[in-house]
Amino acid sequence: MAFHDVQLPVEIEKGASGGPMFKTTILALANGHERRNIDWEKTRASYDVGYGIQEKEDFDDIIAFFYARQGRAHSFRFKDWTDFELASQQIGTTDTSTATFQIYKDYTSGATTFARTLYKPIASGWTVLVNAVSQTVVYDTAPAIGEVSIATLTGILTLGATHAATTGHAIVVTGEFDIPVRFNTDSLQLTAETWNAAAIPAIPLVEVRGE
Repeated sequence: MAFHDVQLPVEIEKGASGGPMFKTTILALANGHERRNIDWEKTRASYDVGYGIQEKEDFDDIIAFFYARQGRAHSFRFKDWTDFELASQQIGTTDTSTATFQIYKDYTSGATTFARTLYKPIASGWTVLVNAVSQTVVYDTAPAIGEVSIATLTGILTLGATHAATTGHAIVVTGEFDIPVRFNTDSLQLTAETWNAAAIPAIPLVEVRGE
C-alpha cells in the first residue's frame, strides 16, 4: 500500500464531481436545540470521476489505471479542477533557525480562516518570494545556498542557508497542487453499450490524508 506518483488522465479529471467533506455528529435535544461535535478537524475530499468517461480511450485508460492501482490499495495524484491553485500565500517568516515550512492554503470567510495543508505540489511553475524577492526554485533536491527547494511528495519548502539565516523575511508562494486520493471501490461496474463504447456509472475517489 503506497503512494504512486502518477495522475489520472486530465480529461477524466475534468469530468469529476465532488469536493471537500467534513464529518460532524449532531445530537438533537428534547427541547429542539442541538449539539454539534466536530469529528474531523481537517477536510477529506471525495469525488466521482465516472462522468468523465466520454470516449473509448478514456474507458481504456481508467481500466488500466485501476488495474495498476489494484483497486483501493494504492493512492495517486488527482487534480481538482475547481480548486488547484495557490496564489500569493504567506506560509511563514524567517527567524534565523527554521529552514523548512509546510505549504498550505488559507480559505477565509468573514473573520474565520481554515488552513488546508497541501501535500502534493506539482513539480513545476512555482514562484517563491522571500522578502518580496523572487527566488530560484528546485524540486525534490537539497537547495543550494541561494535557492529554495519544494518537495513534491510532502509539500515541504526548504530554504537555502542564506535565506534560512535571515530574520523577519516573509515567505510567499504561488503555484499549483494535486490531492492524494485512492479509489474508494475494489470493483468497477462496467456496462458495454456498443462495440466501441461502454459506461461506468460511478468511480468514487476519496482523499488520503498525509500521503
